Amino acid sequence: MTEATQGRRIAVVLFNLGGPDDQASVKPFLFNLFNDPAIIGLPGIVRTPLAKLISSRRETSAQANYALMGGGSPLLPETRRQAGALETVLNARLSDDTVRVFIAMRYWDPLTEETAAEVAAFGPDEVVLLPLYPQFSTTTTQSSLKAWNAVYSGSGVSRAVCCYPAATGWVEAQAQAIGEKLDEAVGQPVRVLFSAHGIPEKLVTGKGDPYQEQIETTVAAVVAAIEARRGPIDHAICYQSRVGPMKWLGPSTPEAIEHAASNGVGVVVTPIAFVSEHIETLVELDIEYGELAHEKEASPYLRAPAVGIEPLFIDALADAAVSALSRTGIAPFGQGCKADWKACPYRNGRQAA
Repeated sequence: MTEATQGRRIAVVLFNLGGPDDQASVKPFLFNLFNDPAIIGLPGIVRTPLAKLISSRRETSAQANYALMGGGSPLLPETRRQAGALETVLNARLSDDTVRVFIAMRYWDPLTEETAAEVAAFGPDEVVLLPLYPQFSTTTTQSSLKAWNAVYSGSGVSRAVCCYPAATGWVEAQAQAIGEKLDEAVGQPVRVLFSAHGIPEKLVTGKGDPYQEQIETTVAAVVAAIEARRGPIDHAICYQSRVGPMKWLGPSTPEAIEHAASNGVGVVVTPIAFVSEHIETLVELDIEYGELAHEKEASPYLRAPAVGIEPLFIDALADAAVSALSRTGIAPFGQGCKADWKACPYRNGRQAA
């Protein structure tokens, strides 16, 4: 009797930034964030004490914001739900294999080092690195990949998905969520504001970060999907979460809300670069910008939810993971960069090949 062929052991690693679990972990989370050279591009001898100073100064205000969400970030529980949903879909699709989905957070538990050890203990034949950042940036995907490559020494052939700004399921999930809010606003003029997390402008102009272009790619695809069903919509791209004195990508989301108010229209805000609810959506968008909209009389003020475990989005992640198994290296799932950006890892990988 011949022994049955054993399927592959496949590890899919989801990258995200992470968030503090409780009030006590706010300060060390902030330190880890600002001590990342992708966030503050200074030598360690300068960056580390600066990160300590910034995290100390911001601890109290950040704790107050996390207190509005029960004391800590909901990001890890949300990401665990996404991981569970993705694992179920992948094991159904790859029924001859064993698939486990892991979570590697950049700035708080489970940190990359811990997850790398768990993946190594699993003993995978194949590893897929899959960021929960649909659009590539040096501040998110590149930082997470660099941290992973520095610590993972386990088995398996690894490959990475660098981005998926126009993946069908991701785009359709966004279009569906926005459409539901437009239905709520029926009869009232509204502008759809696609709010992305901002980055300093010099990362785009100086380092060749493709993030802004990829945001625009996502927005164009989502708008096309919505307009195919309901005709032209009023919309704009804006950027939130600015910190520090540098010039960031704009216009800012507060500016876009004020502009809508001056035009006599309400807004439907959608978190176009976030796939989970966390402080930037539940506090910044829902509370801070909601209060601004009320003050400026931008009414109605509606917010489309993050895609979370919407099946369309989970299917898009599964498509990206399965597609990556047929190759090595790093590549986008679907459309990636259109221009020849210096920081694009796919471009750099092709040049090295």
